[in-house]
Amino acid sequence: MKNRTISSHNIRVMFWITFFGTINFIAPVLTLFYMERGLEASHILMLQLFWSGAVLIGEVPGGVVADRFGAKISFVIGVIVKIVSIIILIFAYDPWLFFLFSALNGFSVTFFSGADEALVYESLKEDNDHHRMDRAMGKIQSASFVSMILAVLFGAYFAQDLRDEQFVMLLGLAVIFHLVELILIFFVKSPSNISLYRENPFKQVLTGVKAIRKAPTLLLLFINFTLVFIPADSVYEAFNQPIFTNAGLPVVMIGVVYSLAAICGYIASQSVGRLTSRFSRKGLMFVTGILSFIGLLLSALYGESLWLVLGAFFVLRIGQTIRRPIYSQLKNDLIPSEVRATTISLIAVLDSTFDLIVFGFLSLIAFNGLTSILLASSLIALVGTLTPIQMKKK
Repeated sequence: MKNRTISSHNIRVMFWITFFGTINFIAPVLTLFYMERGLEASHILMLQLFWSGAVLIGEVPGGVVADRFGAKISFVIGVIVKIVSIIILIFAYDPWLFFLFSALNGFSVTFFSGADEALVYESLKEDNDHHRMDRAMGKIQSASFVSMILAVLFGAYFAQDLRDEQFVMLLGLAVIFHLVELILIFFVKSPSNISLYRENPFKQVLTGVKAIRKAPTLLLLFINFTLVFIPADSVYEAFNQPIFTNAGLPVVMIGVVYSLAAICGYIASQSVGRLTSRFSRKGLMFVTGILSFIGLLLSALYGESLWLVLGAFFVLRIGQTIRRPIYSQLKNDLIPSEVRATTISLIAVLDSTFDLIVFGFLSLIAFNGLTSILLASSLIALVGTLTPIQMKKK
């Protein structure tokens, strides 16, 4: 990255926005927190459905807001909604309040989804560095691992007794950090090459749909990524804590495991540029997809073996860390600038649709236990990995 350019400025600011925006002190005990407040496995899967449903509803409006009013306004709305959702979670004891939290939290994400990638890509484009999008997103993504290292160690230690007042304290700290995130958003600079879309919003969405239709390889790329991401990230994230405890890992050690994974994730994120300079992006997507399939399969078949469970966890975390920035590069190369945020949001709508289908299917087999959920997830990841993708011709 060049020094003193708009891209280096925005990447640096987005790094810190990501740091404060993704810090989650309750993460290492979140599923246990749900269970302590009376939720069952079926409820936890329902939380994912509400989250995905809210994203499905909010993605297109979120993208339209970003393209019409700029990323900064979109980010501010997203943070405010996120803070409200966490405050609701503090007082949630009935399932419907958890579902409301999940819906609002998912809705808040839609104001970042698309807007953040569009901001970074257009900033890089202004500096003629857009071919380094995966490297930039890798650096920004690494901030989430730095915050995770701090949050999971603190959260697991201070909530090791699983007492309600401990959970409330961790959620209160999250609100404070998101307020800092809100302040940092005002330091974002808008690239001069971005012209805010002023046409009819429906025409704006239609333009995004046409952009997707003109690039059928974009749909194949999306399927390849999302059918691996949902089981290897979303599903596994929802259940890895009971998987750990069932394998004999003490609750206080979950934070240590998350912290070590965050360190590995940080290194992997910072190494994305070197990896893509030595290996093809298509090859890296395939290898990380196969590793995700193997990790899920091992977790399903050898759930009582702590070392295999931990190994699978690290494989899944590192694999997804590498896939995300590469997917971002390949995706943005295929999207026109004037409706970039809207088009990315439309793709995210498809992602939410897949979320609903996958989580709905897994809810039907959840009564068979974690093993059946993980086996089904591994097969879904394999289908995604085997979906062919093509590189954009230079």
